Amino acid sequence: MNKDEIAAIFENIARLLELKGENPFKIRAYTHAARALEVLAEPLEKLIAEERLTGVEGIGKATGEKIAQLAATGRLDYYDHLREEFPPDILTLFEVQGLGGKKIKVLWDSLKVHSITSLERACKKGDVAALPGFGEKTAANILKAIDHMRSHAGEFRYGDVAALAEELLDDLRGHPAVNLAQIAGSYRRKKEIVRDLDFLVSTKDAEPVMEFFTQHPLVGSVLARGATKSSVILKSGIQCDLRAVSGAEFPFALNYFTGSKEHNVRMRSRALARGWSLNEYRFSAAEGRDLREPLPEVFEEVDIYRSLGLDPVEPELREDRGEIEAAEKHKLPRLIEWTNLRGTFHNHTTASDGRSTLEDMVAAGKELGLEYLGIADHSKASFQANGLDEKRLAEQVARIAVLNAEDPGFRIFAGTECDILKDGSLDFPDGVLASLDYVVASIHSSFTMPAPEMTKRIIRAMENPFVTMFAHPTGRLLLGREPYQVDIPAILDAAAATGTWIELNANPRRLDLDWRWWHLAKEKGVKCVINPDAHSTAGLQDLVFGVGIARKGWLTKDDVVNTIPLSRIGAALAAKRGCA
Repeated sequence: MNKDEIAAIFENIARLLELKGENPFKIRAYTHAARALEVLAEPLEKLIAEERLTGVEGIGKATGEKIAQLAATGRLDYYDHLREEFPPDILTLFEVQGLGGKKIKVLWDSLKVHSITSLERACKKGDVAALPGFGEKTAANILKAIDHMRSHAGEFRYGDVAALAEELLDDLRGHPAVNLAQIAGSYRRKKEIVRDLDFLVSTKDAEPVMEFFTQHPLVGSVLARGATKSSVILKSGIQCDLRAVSGAEFPFALNYFTGSKEHNVRMRSRALARGWSLNEYRFSAAEGRDLREPLPEVFEEVDIYRSLGLDPVEPELREDRGEIEAAEKHKLPRLIEWTNLRGTFHNHTTASDGRSTLEDMVAAGKELGLEYLGIADHSKASFQANGLDEKRLAEQVARIAVLNAEDPGFRIFAGTECDILKDGSLDFPDGVLASLDYVVASIHSSFTMPAPEMTKRIIRAMENPFVTMFAHPTGRLLLGREPYQVDIPAILDAAAATGTWIELNANPRRLDLDWRWWHLAKEKGVKCVINPDAHSTAGLQDLVFGVGIARKGWLTKDDVVNTIPLSRIGAALAAKRGCA
């Protein structure tokens, strides 16, 4: 087992212990160990081999032994016995938005609720509403959360499947019978939600490739195995399809299976205008049409576009949102690249709810090749996130100044993620905000306000001259929580008027602001800032998902402020305050 799989088991152990009513310190030991595994700076197998695992903060002797056993065998008797004490489906209750361990324990102890189905039944009968600490509103919210789960069944967040997808792709590329391999479909277009993964290979001998694919260690079950196409379900639950084609067919198949369907229709229409038929395998003479131009030679996917009088369209843009017209007029943007980023601002440390220290976050930023890193721990209103008060914030600012003096080649910017209160005021007074390099303003409460009130609330915050950027603008959690109601065009107008940056939150659970809005934001002159909302050193790597969504939103290097080098970013931060 890898560290992420072991961390997930430790999370489940902690949950089951909570349901048993075990000692909170025992429960905490497993959650701390799970967090420690998530942010390991060294390979787990190396730490185990060198007997240094218990030297990692958060991992003790008992948890270290269990981690080693899981890594070596993939089994843990302690976990198996614990699972046997409860019905097999009880852990699925933790997937219901708004339900935590304490509420699930009450449901189990009082009503023997052990599955989504039994929970739904108990809510509809009124049993849940009658429980102390629940009530009719809680029961209604649970039913709403269950409906939301079911409506998104079979969907996966892009960031949650990326590591598995890339691992399987790398393994296919390493197979001796494979000449070319790629992932197509919505994954290649970097859609925030994907339903399946479409793999494509070119090969002269598909049989051993299909055998390799269906027997891969990541595969949980095989749905179908054919001569040139196979379908499997990975252990993670997502379906993967593999198609094998010839080298000559590969560019056409890659283009077709990448999609979108609407983009493909536009491509076929242009082909028909030339007397050609375009499908997933080739160009051919269209039946019943005059062959106005000779069939073109195609060696790569870009040749298909050029044959149709178009500049090559990047996969992220293939959603039939004006890319064909732009490609015809040579007006496609040069999209932002991952390597364009010079720094980022929305990051947390152990001072609030982060899992890595300030020093570790800085070291990770340097390791990524960044020139600067902003620290924006929560403000005091976010008590659930151990938000900083004025005194703790001042201490952090002082510590940042010391670190900056020690390494003038890398800059740490001192900020805060400051809560926007219900009336649109900010959680810190202006005097405190003025002492910082920048301010990230965000919503963490009162999500159910009507759209006009929420919009007014946000705009009032953006009008504060010390607010630099507005974070995760709709508050959505993909597959978990719907966006709050807000007038996005009005927010973008206010951002343009006040010079407020709008965040593209790169956390795979958010990817907010949605890519569909960035075209409008760009038209209005609103600047984007790509932030990972990192709560650990590993979280900084989510920047790559943010860049993917920025590309999908047609953004260039010039549209994103954190592509500005260190020598000029200070002036950009100061600009809104009118002191540039």
